[in-house]
Amino acid sequence: MENEAQMQNSDDGEGRDVEWDSNLKQDDISDLLGFDLSAEEGEDRSGLRALINSAFVSHRRMPMLDVVFDRAARQMTTSLRHLTNDNAEVALDDISALRFGEFIQSVPSPSIIGVLRVDALSNYCLIAVDGPLVFSIVDLLLGGKRGGTVLNVENRDFTQIEIGLIEKVLLLLVEDLAAAFSPVTELSFVLERIETTPRFAAIAQDASVCAHAKFRIDVDDRGGRAAVLFPHATLEPVQKILRREFISEACAGEDAWRDALLSGVSASRVDLKAVIAEKEMTVAALAKLKKGHTIEFGAASGETAEIRAGSLALARGRVGKQGDTIALQLAGQAIKELPAFDGEASPE
Repeated sequence: MENEAQMQNSDDGEGRDVEWDSNLKQDDISDLLGFDLSAEEGEDRSGLRALINSAFVSHRRMPMLDVVFDRAARQMTTSLRHLTNDNAEVALDDISALRFGEFIQSVPSPSIIGVLRVDALSNYCLIAVDGPLVFSIVDLLLGGKRGGTVLNVENRDFTQIEIGLIEKVLLLLVEDLAAAFSPVTELSFVLERIETTPRFAAIAQDASVCAHAKFRIDVDDRGGRAAVLFPHATLEPVQKILRREFISEACAGEDAWRDALLSGVSASRVDLKAVIAEKEMTVAALAKLKKGHTIEFGAASGETAEIRAGSLALARGRVGKQGDTIALQLAGQAIKELPAFDGEASPE
């Protein structure tokens, strides 16, 4: 009854301050939010939980980057088939956004990480291959038994021979990655170094958001996984292009169209006229002109004339005369566009 009386009083009174109960318990807060703030990791993180979760990664989707990674998978398939002389399949498993620190922690051991320098973007990216893929390719390149034999991968460091062979594979994958980017933008990748310890491949802060693509590589019914990681800071100069929704495989045709347009404009015919003198006249004076009347301009040799294309003045020059021939010596400087017609006639 007391609560009802308080509610009626609050309804009847206008402009009264709202009184908040500051003695809320943990259970009351959990009921308001819809989940328990003290819940352990691994429980539902949807809704408001995702908003307050510090590990939540917010990023803008880049559709063209998905196209690039898909093209890279096809390019890698062809390159590995030629390298191993065997059936190779590269499939794009997943494209996601994660923080750099999460990627470093998720790299399995043993793995090989190639640090790539992207000169056009003045930054770095990573390409990583796991141990099963390394041992499978090395075994095939050294003449190992074929036919889908499953290798027993030992948890050991790679030898220099294995690193040297995988370096050649990484160079092929780097070329494929550059070819995959070519329809979008021209980028060149340089394999700067190879690391076997993930923490030594740090190219960004742990909290930096990155684009992460995972590939499944099968060679002779065995293989492993590879991953490509681009920090968003690296992609910043080309993000405008990567956010496009549609682009053709031959989008370089834009340059061809631009070149064709420039060549066409350069070969176009432009009618020029030299304005040696001008005289302003009113409409009334112009109406009084009859056949046989003479308009005196008073132009003399040595005065300045303008070269015009339509209403646009392109250059000035000095007028010279020899006999009945009038010549114009250009001063070589462009001038501003002529003012719009103001209602007075300007016969030439």
